[in-house]
Amino acid sequence: MANIKSSMKSIRQTAKQNSRNRSAKSRMRTFVKNVLQATAAGDLPRAEEAFRMATSVLAVTARKRVIHPNAAARQTRRLHARVRALATQSATQAG
Repeated sequence: MANIKSSMKSIRQTAKQNSRNRSAKSRMRTFVKNVLQATAAGDLPRAEEAFRMATSVLAVTARKRVIHPNAAARQTRRLHARVRALATQSATQAG
C-alpha cells in the first residue's frame, strides 16, 4: 500500500477509471454481440437496428478513449459488412 498521499489518490483514481472502462467495454461487447447474433439468425430488420445501436455505442466508447478510435472504426466496418452481406443475400432471395 502506498504511503504518499498523492499515490493513494492515484490508486483511487485508477480503480475508479478501471471500473468505468470495464463497464463501457462490457456494454460495447454486448451491443456488438447483438449484431452478430441477428446476422447469424438472418434477421435483417433486427440486424439493422442492432447495427445502428452498436455504431453509436462504439463511437461513444472511442470518443471517451476507452478503445482506440481506429479500433472502433474497424469494428464498425466489419459489422457493416456483415449487415450488407445479409441485405444482399435477402434481396437476391426475394428477387
